[in-house]
Amino acid sequence: MTRTILQERLLSVVKRCAQRRILVVGDAIADQFVYGAISRVSREAPVFILRHEQTETVPGGAANCAVNLASLGAFVSLVGVAGTDTAGQALLEKLKAAGVDCSGVIVSDGIQTTTKVRILAGQLHSTRQQVIRIDYDGTPLTDPGMLQKLRERASELGRSSEAIVISDYNYGVASVEMTQAMSDVAANQNIPVLIDSRFELSRFRGFTSATPNEDEVEQLPGYDSSAFANLEAAGENLRESLGYRALLITRGGHGMVLLESGVDPLHIAAVGGSEPVDVTGAGDTVMATYSLALAAGASFSDAAHLANHAGGIVVMKRGTASVTPAELEYSIVHSEAG
Repeated sequence: MTRTILQERLLSVVKRCAQRRILVVGDAIADQFVYGAISRVSREAPVFILRHEQTETVPGGAANCAVNLASLGAFVSLVGVAGTDTAGQALLEKLKAAGVDCSGVIVSDGIQTTTKVRILAGQLHSTRQQVIRIDYDGTPLTDPGMLQKLRERASELGRSSEAIVISDYNYGVASVEMTQAMSDVAANQNIPVLIDSRFELSRFRGFTSATPNEDEVEQLPGYDSSAFANLEAAGENLRESLGYRALLITRGGHGMVLLESGVDPLHIAAVGGSEPVDVTGAGDTVMATYSLALAAGASFSDAAHLANHAGGIVVMKRGTASVTPAELEYSIVHSEAG
């Protein structure tokens, strides 16, 4: 099979990703999956009774981004917080098992680990489907001493990194002061800083790039969804107002749009199956791959193409998942989309 020039470039980027040093700063979340088989209908209420099968806790949020980076071969350090509770212990165990450096994670019995519990149910021999999610939100971090320690650890680790990812889920790690500290480190080291903020992207100005989804862009004041061209216009306005070199908008099954300064918009068709199995954590996978590719010297367009492949792979896996270099290489060679 003859490979295209793009395929050759992307395969080269995958190889260059190995052993890059990446720092992830942000809100670590414990994603918990509770599996059960439907046994009967309750007499107390018109609901099913589930026979518990297993409970699995995996890294989510900034922790999921870190695990994806490690899975792709990077040396990754995580700066964040976790509690001494059961969820926090399980989260740290999974991070360390994945090869993530957790020296920047502050563990305290004064912290409740943010935990998102997904209940998955089904008949005995059927596929389990998510029926409800229960969130245990930790109190946003406000302790001045702890925030200072986090900034010190992030600044120290950032000085030996080739890219920084700020993963903000609005739980306080990515504070204004932390953001400024990472800006200073990036300027001194001349490295990219990538932003993934679920709620406050407008607060992160002057960095390299970000990966908002289409819904987040559509929520901008004055957005008109009557024409697709408005997504490009709104995205470009957002990129310019934030002072980013590029903005990668993810569109689920419709692929991605890359808006880069001085370059025409790039539309990238989705890779993978038409019906995703599970989109949980897919945004973290996209960010991890995008940032790692940029750290490896890829262009914004090649980094976006590679992130598109990673997103297409991970949504076909159940639960919060990661991708490997081998999976990326296979997708690059065998997928029709770039």
